[in-house]
Amino acid sequence: MTQEPQTEPAPQSDDAPPAGRSRGLLGSSGIFAVFTMFSRILGLARDIVIARYFGAGPDADAFFVAFKIPNFLRRLFGEGAFNQAFVPVLSEYRQKYDTRAVHSLVNTVAGSLGFVLLVLSVLAVLGSPWITAAFAPGFIGDEARYPLAVEMLRITFPYLMLISLTAFCSSTLNSYDIFGVQAFTPVILNLSMIACAIWLTPYMEEPVLALAWGVLIAGVLQLLFQLPFLARLNLLPRPRIDYRHEGVIQIMKLMAPALFGVSVSQINLLLDTILASMLETGSVSWLYYSDRLSELPLGIFGVAIGTVILPNLSRKHANESMEAFSRTLDWALRSVLLLGIPAGLALCLLAEPLIATLFHYGETTGRDVFMSAQSLRAYALALIAFMLVKVLAPGFFSRQDMRTPVRIAVIAMTSNMVFNLILIWPLAHAGLALATALSAWMNGSLLLRGLYREGVFRPQPGWGRFALQLLAANVVMGGLLFVFSPAAADWLDFDLLTRMGMTVALVAGGALAYFAVLLLCGVRLRHFRMH
Repeated sequence: MTQEPQTEPAPQSDDAPPAGRSRGLLGSSGIFAVFTMFSRILGLARDIVIARYFGAGPDADAFFVAFKIPNFLRRLFGEGAFNQAFVPVLSEYRQKYDTRAVHSLVNTVAGSLGFVLLVLSVLAVLGSPWITAAFAPGFIGDEARYPLAVEMLRITFPYLMLISLTAFCSSTLNSYDIFGVQAFTPVILNLSMIACAIWLTPYMEEPVLALAWGVLIAGVLQLLFQLPFLARLNLLPRPRIDYRHEGVIQIMKLMAPALFGVSVSQINLLLDTILASMLETGSVSWLYYSDRLSELPLGIFGVAIGTVILPNLSRKHANESMEAFSRTLDWALRSVLLLGIPAGLALCLLAEPLIATLFHYGETTGRDVFMSAQSLRAYALALIAFMLVKVLAPGFFSRQDMRTPVRIAVIAMTSNMVFNLILIWPLAHAGLALATALSAWMNGSLLLRGLYREGVFRPQPGWGRFALQLLAANVVMGGLLFVFSPAAADWLDFDLLTRMGMTVALVAGGALAYFAVLLLCGVRLRHFRMH
């Protein structure tokens, strides 16, 4: 029977879920960023292990395709469309209805989502050869990469179901201002893949299969990790399938367009993989390593801020607090510019040093370093754009407006395809990365213009002064990195300890100079505290 929410707010029952302790946007973002930084550092350690064991050869190419397919769909269904549709609806239920209605929504969504994912996983495992051919057509006829990718996809695809259910749990926790659990969960994936690469590889007929099993094991552990935290909120799901439930219908209506709106950058990266599979061997891996490095600041800062403001904006919209809504967006924009501009500049200036320090081991050659650095610079040019999409899209999704981001996403995706065809011939894999960067800028700028035109976002006073402060700090930091960083070719000759020491010194020195100039220019931490 369909659960109808009450039309009037009802008093909370004794088993009402307790909300997380309020820390304000800065505090919540900080906690998310710290856990995410730990996860990303482990992620880099994972990639170092992969590079050491498998380099950028056919085995690595096959695994990255087999991992990217469920990971791409996870970002669409889990962290992407589902999260952006579910959090506003759950926030609305919390504001307007009683605890019983909230429990019914959580239980029904868990059952309905889980059943769809189970069916999808079974079909995907059976159709792995065709899915691999569709996502990596350049592998067809390749006796080394194609059969290996198919075999690994059969192992990795069920990860989509497990991690999407994990994302459902995380979205529920986020709605109650509990963000650290989601940020810590990827640590389990990284530890599982590292452990399997080191200890399971010797027992596999095809050593790279150990990585695929590491992904599947991690999916099980990540889901189990979330459940005790839901139990503390009295929201441990009792799955029930009911596609007529009003909340489920509302979420499905929001999800359909959000599939495009929230994950356009991931779709663009997938197009890069498809085209890269047609280029020389190693191209998929070069894009993967450079994408992983650009994802480090994006995940720490952009995703953290975007994740924290979504439930906050949803509550403000439900309460019709539009002035506070606009101030929250303004805070998010200033925060991503404060942290994203220096991160992108550092990635551009230190591309070869970072790639060499992290990945120049074992099977990874000096050429792999320089080729990966080319695409890293292209991604770095759009780091701010990627971050803008993360914090501006919630401005639409929190108001349950999916149509506007979809229109913008279609424009950005179409542009990316055109840029790919133009840039792939002169620049090869780096051209694919540059095309993604250009389309990301188009996506972010159109989202910002849309929010402004609708009157949802109004810049707060002080933007001119803030821009000058950022300019001064980035000029000083960039100048120091340019002057003190050794030539790119020299990094290949340094031993491991020298590389690590110099990289840490450059990054720490650049960060210290950046924040020192900001401090001298009058920027203070209290300016970014917001509740």
